[in-house]
Amino acid sequence: YRDITRLEKNELFVYESVTEHLYSIEETDVRTEFEVEGFEDTQITLELEAEQEYEVFVDDVNIGRMTTNLGGKLVLSVELGSAQKHVKVVRV
Repeated sequence: YRDITRLEKNELFVYESVTEHLYSIEETDVRTEFEVEGFEDTQITLELEAEQEYEVFVDDVNIGRMTTNLGGKLVLSVELGSAQKHVKVVRV
């Protein structure tokens, strides 16, 4: 059994993952940043703008460009190990 962290803003989905802890989530029109911590690799789902391209950074390392689907969902995997990771997603 694992706990799911799910955040909503104004009754709209924002973030979901199976992690131990989520810290300091900040969101602007073009950027979403947060700290995540856990003991295993995790899959993170973000609700962003539909059909937009984003640069994804984990601990300031660019892991590539990703495009959201028609519903605006962006799904990424983060290797957590036992360390806290800083994730930043920036609209291109």
